[in-house]
Amino acid sequence: MGNPFKVISNNKSPQKRLDEKKKTSDSAISAETFVFLFVLVGFFGYLANQMGLGIMFSVFMETAHALLIDTVFLIMAIAVLAGALSALLSEFGVVELINKIISPIMKPLYGMPGAASIGGVTTYLSDNPAIISLAKDKKFIKYFYKYQVPALCNLGTAFGMGLVLTTYMISFGNEFIAPALIGNIGALIGSIVSVRIMLSFTQKYYKADFDDIEKKEFNENFEEAVDDTDDIDFIPDNPPKTDNYFERIINSILEGGKNGVEMGLGIIPGVLIICTVVMILTFGPSGMEDGVAVYEGVAFEGVGLLPKLGSYIHPILQPLFGFENVEAIAFPIVSLGAVGAAMGLVQNFLETNIITPNDIAVFTAMGMCWSGYLSTHVGMMDVLNLRKLSSKAIISHTIGGLAAGISANYIYQLYALIFL
Repeated sequence: MGNPFKVISNNKSPQKRLDEKKKTSDSAISAETFVFLFVLVGFFGYLANQMGLGIMFSVFMETAHALLIDTVFLIMAIAVLAGALSALLSEFGVVELINKIISPIMKPLYGMPGAASIGGVTTYLSDNPAIISLAKDKKFIKYFYKYQVPALCNLGTAFGMGLVLTTYMISFGNEFIAPALIGNIGALIGSIVSVRIMLSFTQKYYKADFDDIEKKEFNENFEEAVDDTDDIDFIPDNPPKTDNYFERIINSILEGGKNGVEMGLGIIPGVLIICTVVMILTFGPSGMEDGVAVYEGVAFEGVGLLPKLGSYIHPILQPLFGFENVEAIAFPIVSLGAVGAAMGLVQNFLETNIITPNDIAVFTAMGMCWSGYLSTHVGMMDVLNLRKLSSKAIISHTIGGLAAGISANYIYQLYALIFL
C-alpha cells in the first residue's frame, strides 16, 4: 500500500506557474469587461446626477426594505396558503379529476395528447420547472410524438405560478376577482397561440408526418436515454391510505405550506433587485419646487425614465392592452424575467392609482403566460436536450404572451360593457 501522505511533486518552476496564472487572469479580461464597466458607471452616474449620490443610495435601500416588508412577505403568505391548497387538491384526487376533464380538449385546442393537460395543471399549482420532471418521465412522454415534446416547455411555462398570481390579484379586493379570472382566460388563449406556433416550428424541424411505427421507435429510443430513477407514473396511482383523514389533511397542508415558503424565499432576489431598479426608473421625485425635482431619499422615488420612453409607444399599447398610464408597461417588462418580481409592482401601482381593473386582467394574463420565460426557457430546453430549439420556443412564447394580454384586454372590455 502506498504512502497516503506522499507529496506529489510539481515539476513546473515557480516562474512558469506564475506565467500560467497571469495568462489565465488576463484571459478573463476582454472587451465585454470594459463595456460592462461603461454601462454600470453610466447607469449609476445617470441616477446620481438626477437624484444626488447620497439620495440615490437612500432610495435604493428604502425601496428594497419597503418591498421586503410590504410585498415579499405578502406574496410569501399567499404562496404558503396556495401551496397548502394545491397539496390538498392533489392528496384527495382533485388534480387528477381536473386532468380527466381537460384531457379531451387538448387535441383540438393545442394539437397535443390529452396527457399534456397534467403539465398545465401541475405548473399552474407550482412553477415552470414542474413540467421538466414530467417530460423526463418515460411513462408520461410515451403519449407524445417527437415533434410535440419541445412544445411542452411552452405549455408548462404558460401556466407557471398561476394559482399564486391569481390569488394575489384577488387579495386586493372583490372588484379584482373578475379581472383575475379573465386574466386566466387570456393566459389560456396565449398558451394555445404559443404552443401552436411552436408546433409549426418543430413540425418543420422534424419534418413531422409520423405514423405509429415512427412514434414507437422514438419512444423506445427515448426510454433508453432516460435514467431508471425517472421511472415514475405521471399521475399517482393513489395507493391505499393508511393514515386517517385528519392526518392526511394536516400532512398535506404542512407539506404544501413548506413548498410555499420555498417559493416565497425564491422570489426575494427578483423582487428586491429587479423591482427596486424598475421602480426607480418608473416613478418620479417626491415633488417639484421652482421647476426643480425634490428628492427626500424615501421609498419609491425615482427619475421617471421608463414613462418617458413608454410615451413613444403608448399610442400602440393603449388600444392593444388598454393601459391608461404608461407606467403600467413595467409589469409585462418585468414579467419577462420574473413574474414574482412583477407582482411586487402591483400594490404600489394600485396605491398611486396608476392601474385599473382592466390592467389587472392584462397583468394576470401576461404575467401567467410569460411567467419569467426569458430566465427559464433556455435552461428548461437544455434539460430536455433541445437547446437548439430555444430561440423558436422564445419567439413562440413572446407572441403567445402578447396574445394573452390583448385577448384579456378585449374580454374585460366586453365584460365591463355587459355587466358594469
